[in-house]
Amino acid sequence: MGAAAVLLRAALRRSRPAAAALLFPRTLPSPPVRLPPPPLARASPLLPRLPFSAGISYSTVAEISEPPAKPKGKPKRSPMKQSRVDFTKVDAALLPTIILVGRPNVGKSALFNRLIRRREALVYNTPGDHVTRDIREGVAKLGDLRFRVLDSAGLETAATSGSILARTVDMTGNVLVRSQFAIFLIDVRDGLQPLDLEVGQWLRKHASGIHTIVAMNKSESLDEHGVLTSAAGEAHRLGFGDPVAISAETGLGMAELYETLRPLFEEYMFQLPNNGLNQDDPTSEAEANEGDESKLPLQLAIVGRPNVGKSTLLNALLQEQRVLVGPESGLTRDSIRAKFQFDNRTVYLVDTAGWMERAGKEKGPSSLSVVQSRKNLMRAHIVALVLDAVKIAKSKSSVDHQEVMIARQAIEEGRGLVVVVNKMDLLRENQRLLEKVMEAVPKEIQTVIPQVTGIPVVFVSAMEGRGRVAVMHHVIETYEKWCFRLSTSRLNRWLRKVMSRHSWKDSATQPKVKYFTQVKARPPTFVAFMSGKTELSDTDIRFLTRSLKEDFNIGGIPIRILQRSIPRKVSSFKSNIKKRGSTIKRMKTDKRTEVPDPTQT
Repeated sequence: MGAAAVLLRAALRRSRPAAAALLFPRTLPSPPVRLPPPPLARASPLLPRLPFSAGISYSTVAEISEPPAKPKGKPKRSPMKQSRVDFTKVDAALLPTIILVGRPNVGKSALFNRLIRRREALVYNTPGDHVTRDIREGVAKLGDLRFRVLDSAGLETAATSGSILARTVDMTGNVLVRSQFAIFLIDVRDGLQPLDLEVGQWLRKHASGIHTIVAMNKSESLDEHGVLTSAAGEAHRLGFGDPVAISAETGLGMAELYETLRPLFEEYMFQLPNNGLNQDDPTSEAEANEGDESKLPLQLAIVGRPNVGKSTLLNALLQEQRVLVGPESGLTRDSIRAKFQFDNRTVYLVDTAGWMERAGKEKGPSSLSVVQSRKNLMRAHIVALVLDAVKIAKSKSSVDHQEVMIARQAIEEGRGLVVVVNKMDLLRENQRLLEKVMEAVPKEIQTVIPQVTGIPVVFVSAMEGRGRVAVMHHVIETYEKWCFRLSTSRLNRWLRKVMSRHSWKDSATQPKVKYFTQVKARPPTFVAFMSGKTELSDTDIRFLTRSLKEDFNIGGIPIRILQRSIPRKVSSFKSNIKKRGSTIKRMKTDKRTEVPDPTQT
């Protein structure tokens, strides 16, 4: 009987599970304890309990639903607070100034490039040497902040008197007068060094009225295991408050630096009259002089071989000790850019490093200086080639191969050229050598650069400041010629006269210039539109170039003449014949008329 009941129960469960559950109920396990739904969640009614669903826990719909998916990507940072001062409307001369100071090789030039958003300052890892030797200036942008930033040389307080390091320390001390704030950089990977403590003492002595901020540079890889926290504790020994962890190479910590500088800049600007805002016409100098290109700011590059007096000439033009000078060859490494006013005209001076022959042996900062000098030559409007008068007097030629290459490259790039012969004060006692130099240099310049006539040559003494005004007058005169423009009507009247006095070998093959026009200035570029297939020869182009310089007094600058041919127009008679030949004549035919097939006849 028991076995039959077991078989019946098994068969009934296979065929009708619902009926088997009613006849033979099972003991269900106690349901798990469920917490009540959260107060904001709206609980749904319980699902109906099924008699055969043993072992399944029952819950609400809110509990069954999956949690919302997390947004992909990095969490958005809260936006930085904006400054209460619109720095874009502040006069550039009234912007707050920050100087970057610290011992050598802590990343001052890298932070300078980060702030100005350009790679201008040379950056090279040289623990035992100084890359930066001069003061470099630029306008920095950090969020909505605008300020002037100065990149200084590495400070070494133990430098011997008269050495290069001692002169750079003196120059940095002189520039502190122009600064209101200072960023004191330390290398967090090396820890706080004794030289850092000495620089801190030097700042408290020479820059007591300047607000100093300590920046722990190169901290991109030290934010783990509390290393950065311990380094910040060491930085407090300098006595300048809480440090800011940054990385000039990767941009880490720029938001924290912004939050530190913003209230300081706002307080500084609110102390100025009218908050430093420019009350004049907000149009820029470029917009005001848009019609006259010769009134735009002038870019002047001072180039030449090492130790010819380029930096001394820049200091003489600026009338201040702006860059480091000395008897050492190759003293300038960075290309220093300075702005000054001359005769109500804005001039940007660029002092380049000594132009050395690229022999493939330069390594380190010297190789970077050569590349940077060539880039500044391409950006300049006028190039001042500086020569050494003493070297010219001792040698057979006035210019050597490298100086010829500089002059030719400037002309090929379409730049104006002014030759400056420096150190004439050293030839004052020997009048014969003095006259020899003054006579030989213009002739040899004309010989090595025959395509441009009338290149100005100025003889100066940068050490004594003599010839400074003459250099700028020749530079501005060359710049005005470089921006010279002529109207098309005036050019074509001139062309008819000049073509009549030109001797042609064969009048039948004489090229016919339809019209002549100037397409651009800086440098002056002209286009001769030719009718027919005959083009101007090189002799004809040289004749037109020489005539332009003589008749319009634009000598001393490169002039370009291009040619364009105008295709001849087809006469109307021939075009009508072609049109008539191409038309299909339609004959009127009678559909009822039978046309006999010629093949059947």
